[in-house]
Amino acid sequence: MERAVPGEIITLKDVAAASGVSVSTASRALDERTTSRSAAAAHVRKIAEELGYRRNSFASSLRRGETRTLGVLVPRLSDTVMALMFEELEKAASSRGYFAMVATSGDDPDDERRAAETLLDRNVDGLILATARLDDELPRLLRERRVAHALVLRTDGVSPSALGDDEVGGYLAVRHLIDLGHRDIAVVTGPAFTSTGTARLAGARKAFNEAGIRSREDWLIAAGYGIENGYTAGEKLLGGTPQTRPTAIFAANDNIAMGVMAAAHRSGISIPDDLALVGYNDTPLSARLPTPLSSVRVPLDQIAATAIDLIVNPGPEPLIRRSMPTLIPRQSSGTPRRPPMPRV
Repeated sequence: MERAVPGEIITLKDVAAASGVSVSTASRALDERTTSRSAAAAHVRKIAEELGYRRNSFASSLRRGETRTLGVLVPRLSDTVMALMFEELEKAASSRGYFAMVATSGDDPDDERRAAETLLDRNVDGLILATARLDDELPRLLRERRVAHALVLRTDGVSPSALGDDEVGGYLAVRHLIDLGHRDIAVVTGPAFTSTGTARLAGARKAFNEAGIRSREDWLIAAGYGIENGYTAGEKLLGGTPQTRPTAIFAANDNIAMGVMAAAHRSGISIPDDLALVGYNDTPLSARLPTPLSSVRVPLDQIAATAIDLIVNPGPEPLIRRSMPTLIPRQSSGTPRRPPMPRV
């Protein structure tokens, strides 16, 4: 069979005629969503390949009332975790025949709403929200409008959500430090308006309570998730004498941990000799720092696949699905060099 000449458009009707089947049969055989394994379907696909036929998936989707496109809303792509999360969402969407389109909001609720409306104006089949605020009204509005959506890496407790179990992660990090012998442990977590920050702190408190440690409230700092936030918190925690400062810090993401590392270095405090440190998310840089960082690893690929499925293949309950984190110990977590401070 001769291939089409360059520039010639091969239609579904051409494929059907060359295959000796009806147009509807050829269409079903070439539908990537329900690819048949029958000999007849294989014959149609072989003829289509020989002719150089290219299916117009966009037009087919429009006829079905869908665009096979998902909108992804993130605070910013300059954040390593958000960039990695979008990459995984893109892969998971592509494997299911969807295209992922991203927009940023900068953690501003008004900008987030405008970005969501822009994506919806492009007839996306659903929205994935990686924005972080617990007081965010957008998920409620999407539920009221019956827009297919899922939250990723966070939850409001109501909308479909795919995330790591942040409370378990916070517990694993602090339990690791306690098992190394630390009792003077500080926690630098994310903002109070985030489900990740509150859940990771709850996990840390659980580990303290389990070990019978009364945590110091001034050592539980709610900061932002940037390196500069970690640096500021590190300066505050490490400004005292060796006898009055914490011997270990759990930082609720790797950026915070890197900021704490910088503050410790500036103060002449050695990690891990003088200060043990554990981060969160296990970003690629954490293992390649001069002192490799212990961190809690979150399965972003699994979370991404779950988020996509919550929209395109929702299935039964539960709507809120948590993936288990794993502690990755490295050189930054060492044993304390002094006895614990007395609690008054």
